[in-house]
Parts: sequence; C-alpha cells; structure tokens
Amino acid sequence: MTDLASQSPEALPQPRRYDGVNWIGVRTLYMREVRRFWKVGAQTIAGPVVTTLLYMLVFVVALQGARPPLHGTPFGEFVAPGLIMMAILNNAFANASSSLIQAKVMGTATDFLTPPLSPLELTVGFSLGAATRGLVVGLVTALCVAPFARLGLANLALIVWFGLIASLLMGMLGVLAGLWAQKFDQLAAVQNFVIMPMTFLSGTFYLVDNLPEPFATISHWNPIFYLIDGFRAGFIGQAEGSLLIGVVLSGVLTLAMATACWLVFRSGWRLKS
Repeated sequence: MTDLASQSPEALPQPRRYDGVNWIGVRTLYMREVRRFWKVGAQTIAGPVVTTLLYMLVFVVALQGARPPLHGTPFGEFVAPGLIMMAILNNAFANASSSLIQAKVMGTATDFLTPPLSPLELTVGFSLGAATRGLVVGLVTALCVAPFARLGLANLALIVWFGLIASLLMGMLGVLAGLWAQKFDQLAAVQNFVIMPMTFLSGTFYLVDNLPEPFATISHWNPIFYLIDGFRAGFIGQAEGSLLIGVVLSGVLTLAMATACWLVFRSGWRLKS
C-alpha cells in the first residue's frame, strides 16, 4: 500500500475548487434558512404578528382619542410603521442568531462548514435568510395592521431602502450574536438587554424630540432610531431626524457588519474551536 505521507502534495486528494461564487451552495444555505423558519410559521410568523396587533390594541384602539396627533399625524398612523419596523428588526435578528446557536449547541455546524462555502458565501446565505424572515413578517404585519391605521405611501424608495437595509443589518448582527453566544442564556441576554431596549427607546411610540435632555440627544445616537424614523417617513412624509444621515449611516453600518461577519467566519471563531 502506498504511504500517503510520502506522496507529493499534487498527488493527494484536493478539495473542490470554485473559480467564482458557489451559487449552488449559497442558494442551498439560503433555502435551508428560509425553510427552517417557514416550517414553524405559527411560531416565527404568526406569533410576532399577534404581538404587534396587541400593541396596536393597547396603544391605538384602547387609547383612541386620548393621544393627540404627532406632527399632525394621527397617533395610529404614526405608531403603525414603527411597529412594522420593530417586527422586521426583531425577527431578522432572531432568525440568524437562533440558527447559529442551535447549530453550535446541537453539533450540526458541520452542515455548513463542510461544504465548499467561503466566508463571504456563509455571510450572504445567513444574512439573506434572516432578511427574508424579517421582510415576510413585516409584510404580513403591515397587512394585519392596515385595518386599524391607514398606511399612506409618501415615499416608496424610503420604505424599500430602510426595510431592506434594516433586515440585512439586524440579520448580520444576529449572525455575530449567534457566533459569540455559547449557550441560549447568553443569546437571550443580548436580546433582552441590548436589542429590545434599543428598539423600544428609538421613537416607536413617541417623538424623541419631546424627551428631556440628555435623553433626546442620546436617542439621536441610537442607529435604530434612524431606521424607524426613515421607514416611517416613507409612510407619513415627515421625519424627526435627517434622512440623509439615516441613509448614509444605515449603509455604512451594514457594510461594517458584513465585514465583521466575513472576518469571523474566516477565522472560524467559536465554530472550529
């Protein structure tokens, strides 16, 4: 029997090489992430929609007439876009983070580490899968909220930009959180003490300019504020902050998150060790 150690490197079996993008692998990983949340749609889609409708019931229907218009916009029409964006943000984050932590805890990370997928392809597959869940939940939420609050259409480009960029941004943040966390308790801590406060304290239910200082200024440093503010401006035509800052900041943060995910996948941090 020929000793493999004595053979030249060229004679040994080599991994399959791809000159370009492994489109089949990326599509397979993406479909895996989509089918993963679609199989339990009652939990991943219907559940968040019901939660949003309860918010609408409490803040809009129960308080109808008790809350004055904000910037001349009826309270229900002001709150509805913020609730839709909240659904997009939370579900995009949850999809990627839960997928990776489950793979690590259950020992199934080899399912996506063994195939010939580059760090960039892993980043794209997980991020697009998370963004899809966020956008699907956001669309269903918008359809269910519409009977309670009239949703206008002031600027479609703003709605599309902030909807897409928010789902991708939070999906990538979910990737990083899922890679960092070594148990479910750590991931829950990120959701409860970072994501949830930043989401609720970003002007979803109120005008941040009405907050006393220094909280009003601090709120303008919250990136989620610009996501919700820009998304809402697409419906009502008015924004509290600068739309230009929101567009540029969200784009820069998304590129930064993509780079961070690529670097982490490339290093194999907490995946291969």
